[in-house]
Parts: sequence; C-alpha cells; structure tokens
Amino acid sequence: MLSPYKRHLATCKQKDKGRTHKSCRCPIWVQGVLDGKKIRESLKTSNWQKAQETIRDWEVVGKAKPRVTIAEACSSFTADAAARNLRRDTLDKYRRLLDNLQHFATERKIHFANEFDVDLLRKFRATWPDSNISAAKKLERLVAFFRFAQEAGWLPGNPAVKVKKPKIDTPPTLPFEREEVVKILTATERYPDNYGRTGGRDAQRLRALTLLMRYSGLSIRDAVTLPKERLKGDRLFLRRHKTGVPVMCKLPPFVVQALQRCPGSTPAFFFWTGTSNPKSTVGNWQRSFRKLFALAGIAGGHPHRFRDTFAVELLLAGTPLDRVSVLLGHTSVRTTERHYAPWVRARQEQLEADVERSWKDDPLMISAVARTPEVHGEVVTDKSLETEQKIWWRRRESNPRPKKPAVKRTTCVSDSVVVGRRIRTGKKTAA
Repeated sequence: MLSPYKRHLATCKQKDKGRTHKSCRCPIWVQGVLDGKKIRESLKTSNWQKAQETIRDWEVVGKAKPRVTIAEACSSFTADAAARNLRRDTLDKYRRLLDNLQHFATERKIHFANEFDVDLLRKFRATWPDSNISAAKKLERLVAFFRFAQEAGWLPGNPAVKVKKPKIDTPPTLPFEREEVVKILTATERYPDNYGRTGGRDAQRLRALTLLMRYSGLSIRDAVTLPKERLKGDRLFLRRHKTGVPVMCKLPPFVVQALQRCPGSTPAFFFWTGTSNPKSTVGNWQRSFRKLFALAGIAGGHPHRFRDTFAVELLLAGTPLDRVSVLLGHTSVRTTERHYAPWVRARQEQLEADVERSWKDDPLMISAVARTPEVHGEVVTDKSLETEQKIWWRRRESNPRPKKPAVKRTTCVSDSVVVGRRIRTGKKTAA
C-alpha cells in the first residue's frame, strides 16, 4: 500500500496545515510497501492528481519503468525504425498508422501507452477504412509497435496480439490472354499525348514499358526506375526494390530493340528522371496504363497482370516452380506457390490423372460407357426425324414407322409350335 504526502519546504507558508494539504507547490513524496519492499521517495511532481496516477501505475504494472506517453512511444519507435534502415515506403506506412493512433488516443483522452487494452485496439481497428490484405498488413504494423513498447518495459504485455486478423479473400491470379496482349500493344499506336497526337514519344515509351513488363516479370516500380546500365546486351540484371533479391532475365530481341529506341527522360534511365519521387512517377505511369487499357477495351486491366502473365506462361511451358520463383525475385518458393500453384502444368496434369483414375471402378461411369452408342459402333438416329415420326397422327397420316415382320408360325410333329426361337410343346419348353 502506497500513500502520497506533501513534504513542505522550509519557506512554505502552509506547512502547518499538515502533509495532506494540496494547495501549496511543495513536492509530493510517497511511502509504503511495494512488492515486499519499503518505499519512501519523491514522485518529482507537485500535482496531486499526477502523483496519484503514478502511484496507481506502480501498483498495477510495477515501478520498474516510468509511464511513457503515446507521443513519446511513437517518436521512439519511428526513430528506431529509421535507424534500422527500413525502406522509405515502410517508414511512411508506420508514420501514418501512428498518427492515426495518436489522434484516436486524443479523442478518447488517453495519454499513456499502458492505457491501451484489447478492447480499445479493437475500436481503433474499426476506424480503419482498409479491408482484406491492407487491413491485415496494418494490424501487423500495430503489433510491431506494441511489441516494441513491451520490450522497452512500458507495457506488461502486447494487447495487439489478441486482436484477430480480418478475413482475407485473396483475388485469383488473372494473367492476360495472348489476344489481350496483342490488343494492348496495338492500342499503343492510338495512344494520344497531351495535345491529342498519336504515335509520338509517349506512345513509344508506353509500348516499350509494356513489352519490358510482359517479358521480364518486373513490377511497375522496378520497371519504371530501371537504369540503362542494368541492361547488358539481351540480359537484364537488377535487385528488386521490395525484397532486395537479385534478378537476372533474358529478353527477346524485339524487346531490347524497343528499349534501345525508346526516347528516355535522361541518359541514365529509360522511364524516370532519377530526381523525382519514385512513388509519384509510378502513379503517373499507372494513370497512363488505365488510359491504355480503356483504349484497348480490356476490362479490369492492371499493370501487375503483366507480371502474372510472365509467370503463368513460364509455368504452362513446364518450367519448375522454384525456377519461376527465382525469376520473379521472390524470397521464398511459398510466395510463388501461394499465387501461381494452380498454373503449374505438371501438377495440373497429375491432378487430372488422379481424377480420371478415380472413375475406374465407378459403376455409373461403367454403365454410361457400356451404353454409349459410339463405343459399340451403333448409328445415332436423327432426333428431328424421330420427332417427325412421332407426330404423324396429328396430321391424320399413316404411321411412317416400318412395320415389324410377322412371326412365321409352322406346325411341327406332335402338334409342336415354333414361335420365334422357342419350341413350345405340351409338356415342357426348351430353348
């Protein structure tokens, strides 16, 4: 049990009112027993409310670390993330998340990091406009922040771990059909510039970028910021911006020619000036692609589908999944398998063979095959002719069906009668 009290200064005019007097500016001390140890020390404040909050915090989470405000925790986390040389995009995402967290805390009058619990974090997640994968990634960043606070000793645990992830509906991989790629390349000839002129510099650069993304599998960020020095003959070598994995790919001759003839912005880059923000440049090219897809009549077109087309064409050609993963610059084969497993040709053929093998002893399949006219060499009659023959009575005509030949009856010895293939006698019937 801890008890605060005023330790009046010698010059205090209200020291005669006792240690519980709250109006003076004298420092507040605390005394009592905490975790089996006697405590008698200054709280380094003269505000009675703040002193009581500090004592309550000591009794709940211990006295090992002082309380840290939300702003201090966010500032320390972003400084640590910058010291770890995280990518600029990642740092921006963390900053936006922590800004939203501080705004949420201000609205609910939350000042310290250890005041957050699972219920508050669930309410904070409900304010996100994101969904699907974006919400799951944002929750991972929130867990990382509170893990940092826990490891620093500001929290007894990580409340963000108990917040469940949202349901993720992974969209299927939709590569472009070959006919669609031809339409897109043809539409580049009709792509207008800012003055409405077609076939100019913008159209040539857009065509070259389209060919590069289709036959290299690069993302739009890596393709747009590609330096010219990375192209050696017909081989392309670079490190992916997202994963840092080195990628080497051979390009077809007509793609190399399109890149060499492409009017570049600077001598060092094909599609970038090298000085502007890469994110802004990517946004400009994405708007150009949306306009191009509209000209080509491609619904749901997106630049990343060129990367999917590159991967799927390799898999349909029989390329092993691990090699495709290397060409795509994935850090793990599991990433490639998660997105492109249905397109593995050898696996699909094996699955089809397994399904066909399950039909072997199926009685319905055996019966269907046994009654198929084509299997036994029977002639399939024309259904329209059968229908025509069935309605003869409506037209008051004679039946067009051929009559069956009459069974010839012959009389044999001892009054035996031959009917069809059976001989019937008075005593017994024998076949």
